[in-house]
Amino acid sequence: MDGYSYLKEMGISQKILDLSAEAEYEALPAFKRADGIAEYNQIKVLRSMQKNKLSDAHFAGTDGYGYHDLGREALECIYADVFKAESALVRPQLISGTHALTTALFGNLRHGDEMLSAVGKPYDTLESVIGIRPARGSLAEHGVTYRQADLTDGRINLDSIRNGITSKTRLALIQRSGGYVWRRSLSNNEIKSVIEAIKNIRSDIICLVDNCYGEFADACEPVELGADLAVGSLIKNPGGGLAPVGGYIAGKTEYVENAAFKLTAPGLGKDVGPTLGVTRALAQGFFLAPQVVNGSIKAAIFASRLFEKLGYETLPASGDIRPDIVQAIKFGSPEKVLSFCRGIQKAAPVDSFASPEPWDMPGYDAPVVMAAGAFIQGASIELSADAPMKEPYIAYFQGGLTWFHAKAGVIIAADHMLKDGLLC
Repeated sequence: MDGYSYLKEMGISQKILDLSAEAEYEALPAFKRADGIAEYNQIKVLRSMQKNKLSDAHFAGTDGYGYHDLGREALECIYADVFKAESALVRPQLISGTHALTTALFGNLRHGDEMLSAVGKPYDTLESVIGIRPARGSLAEHGVTYRQADLTDGRINLDSIRNGITSKTRLALIQRSGGYVWRRSLSNNEIKSVIEAIKNIRSDIICLVDNCYGEFADACEPVELGADLAVGSLIKNPGGGLAPVGGYIAGKTEYVENAAFKLTAPGLGKDVGPTLGVTRALAQGFFLAPQVVNGSIKAAIFASRLFEKLGYETLPASGDIRPDIVQAIKFGSPEKVLSFCRGIQKAAPVDSFASPEPWDMPGYDAPVVMAAGAFIQGASIELSADAPMKEPYIAYFQGGLTWFHAKAGVIIAADHMLKDGLLC
């Protein structure tokens, strides 16, 4: 008895089951590489927790101002150690990756400064933060100007980055994942090359890496590559599926403290912030994160290979190195995108009976459909898929708390498309 036989009992077509078995077998070499990275990262996290003497006494939460929260301080030391940073801010008060990025940007940019995006237009929700899309309270309203170094054929252009630096440039944003753009996510080598290109012109420019979806996908993190700051969400990779909320900012002490003063208040910074009893979940989620990320990466590889066999273009391709957990599949029509996302929802442990519909989400320039039957709302480390409803109609698949669930989800989604008569 195995998963395939049970899926057959559930009514999954034999065609999809046969193609899935072939895809899984063909993905085994890529799985082996992912397993090696996960094992390395698991031992790294374990050693850091031991080194920092994590104790059950650290799991007692604080309320009110949160002065002298020993668990919070221990967890931030662990994050800094694992990410090879001087300091880290790890807080439940950071409600999303966008909020963590906003806090880091506003904390380190002042009136008259200029921000450079090194990878073209950033993710949709940052457009309002920056002021590319006019919004109240944006960086633009606070006198911060913006430039971007556009990509060339979906690839970073180091000459464009160098030419984009001016005397006003204070911070360079390096977004690892592609967002809702058909481009490869940045590898560690590419991130390093961008940072070196910037620092060779002006060493005082802050290099901030938006690390969302990328934590533990490789054996080292952006600060090890020369980044001054790395920022992410705890309801993505580093929360391991257990963090109920939160974000992190890790890097050089000065820049982390600047962000902390913006999160709380000038003069208070990291010294306040109650953990409200979530430290155990944040710490345990971080401990599990290497294995959870490993399952998500295997699911992305498997989804890529299966849909390649079904005739679709995927990015990354199934044999490519994985810089993050996101898998893009180009479907080319709104009907196919909706069918795929509804199939992912059908495979969810929570709200599997729901049928996702596109809606005008705040911060996006087109209706977005999101399939996310998750234990934690919006947790994209859990099995999920989303897509802006605009050409060329690409679905972005990610997550899976376990490899076996994520595999089943991909199979169910493909079968759902087949039964809708939409597979090419």
